[in-house]
Amino acid sequence: MNKEHHPFEPIIDQNSKILILGTFPSLDSFKYQFYYAHKRNQFWKIMGDIFDISLNSDQEKVDFLLSTHIALWDIVKSCERKNSADSNLKNVVLNDIRALLNSYPNIKKILFTGKKAEILYKRHFKDLNIQTTVLPSPSPAYAMNYEKKLKQYKEELTLNLTMVNTKLFD
Repeated sequence: MNKEHHPFEPIIDQNSKILILGTFPSLDSFKYQFYYAHKRNQFWKIMGDIFDISLNSDQEKVDFLLSTHIALWDIVKSCERKNSADSNLKNVVLNDIRALLNSYPNIKKILFTGKKAEILYKRHFKDLNIQTTVLPSPSPAYAMNYEKKLKQYKEELTLNLTMVNTKLFD
């Protein structure tokens, strides 16, 4: 196994209110140089369906996230692995979530795209005073009906974006 380093910067700006935190990019995300790039990963479909928008290019996805006050990053900075499964990550080094939150104080909530990200966060950053919620993984390997995933993401994003005074759902 080779040590891999996270290839992307976070998608974030000073207006970001919610941080969606994954674990580590898939092999396809490395190949295509963007978050959630596996063709069957449901993350971008979920976002498009919630906000009724077509997200085709990487730039459209970045613009969409920033316009909706959503930040995106992963908790793992580097690791060793054989495949894209979160359960396969070894010798994990974490990104500095504390420094990110200090640099972007408008973030009021973290949503995890799976249990592994939540477990790592709670193990290493449990002292941070910020609300968190785990969402179902958008990975095609996570066996949950798409409509159930969509419902959970929509409920969480609707609730939290409304709570932080954005007008996205009026």
